[in-house]
Order: sequence, then structure tokens, then C-alpha cells
Amino acid sequence: MSTQSIQSSLPLESAPMRSGFPMHIAVFLAPAVIVYSVFSIYPLIDTIRLSFYAGDQSGVRHFAGWDNFRTLLADPAWSGQFWNALRNNLMFFAIHMVVQNGIGLGLAMLLSLPRLTGGSIYRTLIFLPTMLSVVIIGFIWQLILNPLWGIAPSLLKAVGLGSLFGPWLGQESTALVTVSLISVWQFVGIPMMLIYAALINIPDDLLDAATVDGAGPFSVFWFVRLPLILPTLGVVSILTFVANFNAFDLIYAVKGALAGPNFSTDILGTFFYRTFFGYQLQVGSPTMGATVATAMLVVILIGVMIYLFGVQRRLQRHAF
Repeated sequence: MSTQSIQSSLPLESAPMRSGFPMHIAVFLAPAVIVYSVFSIYPLIDTIRLSFYAGDQSGVRHFAGWDNFRTLLADPAWSGQFWNALRNNLMFFAIHMVVQNGIGLGLAMLLSLPRLTGGSIYRTLIFLPTMLSVVIIGFIWQLILNPLWGIAPSLLKAVGLGSLFGPWLGQESTALVTVSLISVWQFVGIPMMLIYAALINIPDDLLDAATVDGAGPFSVFWFVRLPLILPTLGVVSILTFVANFNAFDLIYAVKGALAGPNFSTDILGTFFYRTFFGYQLQVGSPTMGATVATAMLVVILIGVMIYLFGVQRRLQRHAF
């Protein structure tokens, strides 16, 4: 068959694919792109723009350059609260990273055991708090930990540990850790399910081969399972980081906008809320609120970039 006859036998539908981006794909993508641009991209860009402006007493805004950021980072009236919120946010993230993801990994390992009965029931019960409202979670745990009528003091007394109980939500030294552990209890189901999905996708042939070679359960986990789920652990870590530095609702539900006692549970989300909207005697400032939001964006971007260029590349090299 000649070359001309072969070319003439090709379907006509393949011709438009050679000339640029297919129109039908653009039509299907257009609604999502428009909605995402209107409700995500534009507010983000406008927030960054607003952070470079300042308003006077009459409400007129003028370009201020980097003055808002200098005020936020260096002015004693602002910097103390900002650095305190950032420090608390780092502690909030560290507790989730170690406790939540560690427990999630352990639960996923247990639930992936082939001889475990009732695994679906356990997964449902552990994941159930994630679907509850944060307001309900905060109210329930305030009732549980209340020193006067809460059930936590009674339970500890029943097992002979009543002396260990204290007003954990009311002490500066323990309030942040307590709220963090409440958040861990609510959201531990998310890393558990992600890691569980990665574990059950590991081929049984690899595990059987390691067992035949004489590897024990710990060796199988450390040298076979763990390297294969490292990409999932990386994704869980970056999701934890982004979620914790966007956190607001649980702190607000349990401790209010002032994030007491004495701002000991204040994180960037609650600090942004008071700055933008105002609270009690503090007057809200949209420009300074936008500055705080932009600073939060920069912190999240730095964390994501460290993951992408420091962790993700190593994981890819390890995979190859």
C-alpha cells in the first residue's frame, strides 16, 4: 500500500487534535476555572494588594508599601501578638505531626492486618469524629474537662488518678496542648485512612518474599512497608502543615477569639480574626488583617516549598 493511500485512510477526527488545544476540553474546564478564579485566585490577589495599603481616620486608603509588614514584625503593639501566635502555631503543628500522624500510622498498621475481624467497624468509629461539627466537638470537650461538673475528674478518681486532674483548659501552661490533643482526637481518622489505603495497596508478593527470607514483623515494616508508603507520609505531612496553619474554628469554639488564657492558645487564624474584624476593644483593620493573611500565606508557601524541594525530590530519588 502506498503512502498516499495510508494517509487517506486515517480518520478525519484526528485532524483537529494536531492543531492546538481541543475546544471541547476547554469548554468542560471553563466552569471550574471561572469558579476557582472568582472565589480563590481573585480574593488571594486582592488580599495581597490590600496588604500594601493603609487607611486613615476618614477611611481613605493610600499606598503604604512595606509599612504594614514593618509594623507587624517590629512594632511592639503588633509584633508581640504576631510572634506569639506564630510560636503557638508551630507548637500546634508539631503536636499534630508527632501525635496525630504517629497514632494514625499505628492504627493504619493494625487495621491492615489480614486476620483482623471487624476492621470496617473500627475504621468507621475512628473516622466518625472527623465528620462532626467543630462547634459540637468544642462544646463536648468543654463539658468533659470542666472541673466542676465534667466527667473527666470522676473517671480519674474512679481509677485512683484523681490527683492528676487539673483545669487544663484554664492554665496557660496546658491550654494549648489540651486543645491540640482535642484536635488530634477529632482528625486522626484522616491520616489513618490515607496511610491505610497505601498499606493495603502494597503487593502481597513483596511481603511474602520478605517473610520467606526470614524477616520478622518489625523488619517487614521497617524495610518493606515503610519505604513504600513514604510518598503517602509526605502527603499527610504537608496536608497537616497546611491545615494547622489555616486552623481557626476549634480554637474559636473552645477558647473564643481572645484565645485565652492570656493568649496562650492564640494562633495565626485567631490573630487574623481579631485583626481584620476587631473584637471587644480592638478595632478591626482590613489592611492590617490583609497583612496578617499575607504573612500566613508566606509561611505556608515556605513550608510547602521546603517539602517540594527538600522532601519530594528525595522521595523521587528513592523511588528510582
